[in-house]
Amino acid sequence: MTTMRQAFVRTVNDGIATDQRIAVVTAVISSNEFPQENERVVDVGIREQTMVGVASGLALAGLRPVVHSYAPFLVERPYEQIKLDIGHQDVGAVFVSIGASYDDPVWGRTHQSPGDVALFDTLPGWTVHVPGHPDEVTPLLEQALKDDDRVYMRLSLHENTQAHPVGRGFTTLRHGKRGVVLAVGPMLDRVLKAVESENADVTVLYAATVRPFDSDGLRKAVRDTDHVDVMVVEPYLEGTSSHLVSETLQHIPHRLRSIGVKRHAELRNYGTAEDHDAAHDLDVVGLGSAVRSFFRG
Repeated sequence: MTTMRQAFVRTVNDGIATDQRIAVVTAVISSNEFPQENERVVDVGIREQTMVGVASGLALAGLRPVVHSYAPFLVERPYEQIKLDIGHQDVGAVFVSIGASYDDPVWGRTHQSPGDVALFDTLPGWTVHVPGHPDEVTPLLEQALKDDDRVYMRLSLHENTQAHPVGRGFTTLRHGKRGVVLAVGPMLDRVLKAVESENADVTVLYAATVRPFDSDGLRKAVRDTDHVDVMVVEPYLEGTSSHLVSETLQHIPHRLRSIGVKRHAELRNYGTAEDHDAAHDLDVVGLGSAVRSFFRG
């Protein structure tokens, strides 16, 4: 079965072959997946700040750079260069990460980045995609390669059992009257199982694109419920989207529960990804408990 990473590599390589604008910049990670003989494929070695600087130069020269690494090496380590060389220069690029919050805990904390989307929230003008299935990666990425804006795509080893329509806006997968649950990317299957296990009468929205935030979609969903209770389940730092929910519903009395990687938990044992999910209450059991207490409380 194709993984999100494989779908990304295939789509970019197809783009390199057909679009002379597309360039790839790596810092060792995945560099062997792209045609090294192509002058638009550049590996800078383990120099992530340089990777972003090179991407900025390529963008200023009229190319469409794809920048790729593990999330902490792509976002956290070269954050200043993203802010200045990409954002302040007002150039476009497509940043694609792997590793997510803790996909590979065997590598330890260095390869974990639950705060990546929150960091992009400090910078204006970024589109953020969090696909939940490999078949969602290709259409999102193909569109990003055609555009000229700033895009961050967060890939994961965790995925839902099936793909759903992607694009700007939330997709309604379940209707209910007790409130709304917004499930982001690979959290969807777990959210649906938790909702069903608790027999919760809630609307479930799915988001593979979280920035820009679909305020109209959320407002429409809550108008169709009897209670303006909103739960947001994200696979990264809890509360990352809470400010946008609050802005969206600022004129409507509402309750909000944000669920994600806990802000006050520093896990110092390696464990498995499933162990981390359980510790952060992001497994079906933890989500079921949250659904039960929030929507029946």
